[in-house]
Amino acid sequence: MKIGMRLKKTINLFVVSEVVIFALWIYSYTFFLNFQIAFLASVLILLGSTYSYKRLVDSRVEAEDRPDDTDLMEKIDDPFDLYSEEITAEMSIEEDVDLKSVVKEEKARLKSQKNTLKNTAKSAPALVSIFRVVPYLFLVLGFIGLKNNELLSLVPFLVGLGVGIVVGFFMGRSLFIRAS
Repeated sequence: MKIGMRLKKTINLFVVSEVVIFALWIYSYTFFLNFQIAFLASVLILLGSTYSYKRLVDSRVEAEDRPDDTDLMEKIDDPFDLYSEEITAEMSIEEDVDLKSVVKEEKARLKSQKNTLKNTAKSAPALVSIFRVVPYLFLVLGFIGLKNNELLSLVPFLVGLGVGIVVGFFMGRSLFIRAS
């Protein structure tokens, strides 16, 4: 699907949802205001998150950043290297193996492979992206503004968050995720 069609589809979805939300004004101004602020915040959060992670994935694909050089299919088929020729030869020679020490060694080896700090550092640009921080700031300030003006009503606010998540998901999917 071309970018123009995806953009048009996304804008149509947003306009239709806004028309329905403005109809809530007839019911109650407070209900409308709570729903609208929560809806906009959650849509913006999902769009910002989707866009940030899309940029992160695209940059890693361009840099050909791979987790490691091992064959991916081999790693999926045998994640613990159970069928390695070296290990099976050692196991057949040593039949009297202390199971506790083997388990401890394997746990230590798996912990050393995780590199959680390294992975967190690589994904940090997507976590603290301006496209994510500003919508969260809007959500917090909107909530505080409603509370300070004694307009906060949790039911429409939470319903608005839920509807915004659904609409934001479809908008982000339409805009940033290419169909294969």
